[in-house]
Amino acid sequence: MAGFARSLIRRVRHEDEIAALRRRVARLERRLRELEGGEHIAPGDMVWIFGAGRTGSTWLGRMMGGLPGYGFWNEPLIGYMFGHLYYNRGEYLHGSRGFLLGGDRKTWLPPMRRYILDAASAKFPRVARNSWRLVIKEPHGSVGAPLIMEALPESRMVLLIRDPRDVVASRLDARRPGGWARKRRRYDEVGDEDAFVRELARAFLREMLPAKEAYERHGGAKVLVRYEELRADALGTMRRVYEELGLPVDGDALRRVVKEHAWENIPEEEKGPGRIRRKAKPGGWREDLSRDQARAVEKIAASFIEEFYAAAP
Repeated sequence: MAGFARSLIRRVRHEDEIAALRRRVARLERRLRELEGGEHIAPGDMVWIFGAGRTGSTWLGRMMGGLPGYGFWNEPLIGYMFGHLYYNRGEYLHGSRGFLLGGDRKTWLPPMRRYILDAASAKFPRVARNSWRLVIKEPHGSVGAPLIMEALPESRMVLLIRDPRDVVASRLDARRPGGWARKRRRYDEVGDEDAFVRELARAFLREMLPAKEAYERHGGAKVLVRYEELRADALGTMRRVYEELGLPVDGDALRRVVKEHAWENIPEEEKGPGRIRRKAKPGGWREDLSRDQARAVEKIAASFIEEFYAAAP
């Protein structure tokens, strides 16, 4: 009987020591998270905006990110980093076990997921610490949208689209002499402008089609937004966005950010031809593109226009 009692005492002590060690490990883990910038942003608190450049993604992103309890990550190019590597550079290496993103997807999708969450949390510690939501504007990373949404299936997604003829007209204006894009980077002279229009149309599809694929495959919360409806009724469209994404929103705060970022409230000297904020006029391509240029875009982006803009006035 005495031997059993001694054995029981040793067992209790052993279990107490294990419990104490577990508490110590938990404290160390909490301290480590504090040193690394606080808690991690949950993937369900991420809202990704994919599509193509010049579709109004900055406008939409700043409205969503400007609400209380939200942060805004402007073009991290995470999608470009992984998507360009996987779909373009690694086109013939997907089956290779040596390729970083090759072989069994289970070996590299979880590390990709951790990298994105770690990077977001480190860059936005306040968002992570307060359990806010993070809006990520990523049109130029849309090539990697299918991979990101597969790695983060809990995340919410916005597919932002715009008539490709208007997108091409906007990009063409940006690259003409005096345009804002030529000021930021060195571009060669356009030369054959019609050929350049065709290249811009193909560039639109390179960004938009992977985003559309990700949207169609994503099983989580998602919403399709047309730039044209956002221009026609920004407040009503924003309400629908939050409803379909399953996100609560304060009506007064929403009205405030919509008004703050309205086209009409942008100073006149900050908008117009050659500027980032150029026209904001759906269908303006009829004034900007020649008939041949418009037909070239329509031929290259025929399936997209037929699906979304065949009935456009």
